[in-house]
Amino acid sequence: MGAFCRRSKGRGLPCAWVGEHSSRYAHVAEAFGKEGFILFTYDLRGHGRSGGPRGHISSIEDFMQDIDVMFEQARLRYPNLPLFLYGHSLGGIQVLHYGLLRKPNVKGVIATSSGLRTALENQPAKIMAAKVLGALMPTVSLASGLDASAISRNKAVVDAYNADPLVHDKISLGFGKVMLGVTKWTLEHAGEFSLPLLLLHGKADAIAFPSSSTEFAAPLKDKCTLMLWDGAYHELHNEPEQAEVFKAMTLWMDARLRE
Repeated sequence: MGAFCRRSKGRGLPCAWVGEHSSRYAHVAEAFGKEGFILFTYDLRGHGRSGGPRGHISSIEDFMQDIDVMFEQARLRYPNLPLFLYGHSLGGIQVLHYGLLRKPNVKGVIATSSGLRTALENQPAKIMAAKVLGALMPTVSLASGLDASAISRNKAVVDAYNADPLVHDKISLGFGKVMLGVTKWTLEHAGEFSLPLLLLHGKADAIAFPSSSTEFAAPLKDKCTLMLWDGAYHELHNEPEQAEVFKAMTLWMDARLRE
């Protein structure tokens, strides 16, 4: 999860996907730093070095309040710079939901590979368990079952992900129940999204389905820029098209800053 903040121009705040952590975005921060942007990041609760049971929240408000805190910290450090909100995968869900609920004072929102519809839909037993048992046994955890080889076509990225001790594959039943409701609500209310929005997705993403980004963008028309990459997997920032993706994000933010 995080935000961009450009030195003398704007800043940016991001969110990540289930099981990972912010240290995996060091090269993203470096790339945007070269363009004059400052990237604020943090580990989601229950992920990376943050506290809490792995892969568990009791309410989406847990994540929303964490974004509130990140905004407060960014504005304390750079009170005169405009902000962009950026989220990937699970973070993409969060920034879209946050934009709908909080309508923050930002120049724009960027969501990559948003997990509004995911490969978990292919695991009906887990979905049923979350729906039926999520309220009764919310902290019971299951393996997500997501295929790490689908994150990137870069084998070194996949190997590093699998070897990373801060990465986990846990999702609690309570987390699942919360997110099933959140993704449904967020898609249903897509037409109410009022902030400038950039959606990016790989067409070969087998973890978070690109059709959900297309679905979210449809009612927004010219309020949303949707960019899809042929052959690209889930982590666009770790794909061979990485430089293209970073350039697209930078150009879009520059355009918003000129408005």
